[in-house]
Amino acid sequence: MPQYYDKSNNRLVYIEQKSSPDFWDAHWNIDDFRSRIERSKNNQFILKNTQNFLKEGVILEGGCGMGGNVYCLHHNGYSAFGVDSAKKTTSKINKYFPELNVVLGDVRDLKFDDDFFDAYWSLGVIEHYYEGYEDILKEMKRVIQKKGYVFVTFPYISPLRKFKAKLGLYEKYENNNCDPKNFYQFALNVKSVRIEFEKYGFILEYIKPFDGIKGFKDEVLIIKPVLQKLYDYNGKNPLIFKLRSLSTNFLTTFSAHMVLMIFQLRK
Repeated sequence: MPQYYDKSNNRLVYIEQKSSPDFWDAHWNIDDFRSRIERSKNNQFILKNTQNFLKEGVILEGGCGMGGNVYCLHHNGYSAFGVDSAKKTTSKINKYFPELNVVLGDVRDLKFDDDFFDAYWSLGVIEHYYEGYEDILKEMKRVIQKKGYVFVTFPYISPLRKFKAKLGLYEKYENNNCDPKNFYQFALNVKSVRIEFEKYGFILEYIKPFDGIKGFKDEVLIIKPVLQKLYDYNGKNPLIFKLRSLSTNFLTTFSAHMVLMIFQLRK
């Protein structure tokens, strides 16, 4: 996917295919839809990070996609809700998992009461809005209670990406040479995201980069074929799993693709 460096905002711009509801419906139209969701029941990334801050409560996932995280939270004692703009996907979730509270909607205009939730998960959502995510933030603040938590993940400008930008290895982003109609996502600047959240009364409680293999293979193309096989491996060889774990931990320090930021609403 073509990447451009937006120097004025210190972020990467990915231009290829519009991140639209139709795009996501096609992306999530997979044969093992039901089993994929069921395999998310004990997603440790979701569970551990949620339980570290909230032992019980009502949680919304804004931009829930296939609903795997809602399924996970629901089956681990939380009152979980999900909202997504992909119509066919939400309909399929409702068909296969009627016990889940998943609805069609827009994260910029949620149909929930004020102070309804104790927490809000946002996984890989805010980076897909070319015009910015301020309206998402406004709704986050409105629907979660004071001292509630927001768990947000997004692609970010890692140390490796900063280094590549400094060396001029990305083509410069200019509005007149990239069609926003084909905008897919940003890799955002952590400091800028923190500042935006703080404007709405959110205080950063925790931050952790992750997905080191992806961040490295996508930026250092000469080694991508080897790391791609390791990244995609679904077999049962414990040595390969151990190698993948060690590689991820090592690479995450400087080339993580994503970052998790956990905020608490204080104001």
